[in-house]
Amino acid sequence: MEIKGLNHITISVSNLEKSILFYEQALKAKLMVKAEKMAYFDLHGIWLALNVQMDIPRNDIYSSYTHMAFTVDEHDFEHIEQQLKNQGVSILDGRNRDEAREGKSIYFTDPDGHKFEFHTGNLQKRIQYYKDEKTNMTFYI
Repeated sequence: MEIKGLNHITISVSNLEKSILFYEQALKAKLMVKAEKMAYFDLHGIWLALNVQMDIPRNDIYSSYTHMAFTVDEHDFEHIEQQLKNQGVSILDGRNRDEAREGKSIYFTDPDGHKFEFHTGNLQKRIQYYKDEKTNMTFYI
């Protein structure tokens, strides 16, 4: 078996209309299909599916570091951050980081508490930073 790539991301939501608005405004996703309990988006080339599940526990996701991160240009970062704030998006405290070497990040949640990140760094810079600073790590590249 060979994995060919990411097929889609499905997210459970409690309020479809509220979530559609969030994904259109905060992530600039393009709504492609909508039904009573689901919606499909084109999220900059990624198939994103929202499915309504109202009666599931959502408390655990607030304390999890699990998130989806999207690359943004550093010169757009301040503008993007201000747009999220203007839209009333819930902004989270990020972890301490060396922004010059790791990149800038802003963490935020959708209406159901799913975490997202807009990040200016990349994997290669992160690994180099760790190689330079984190002597307790094992590297395979």
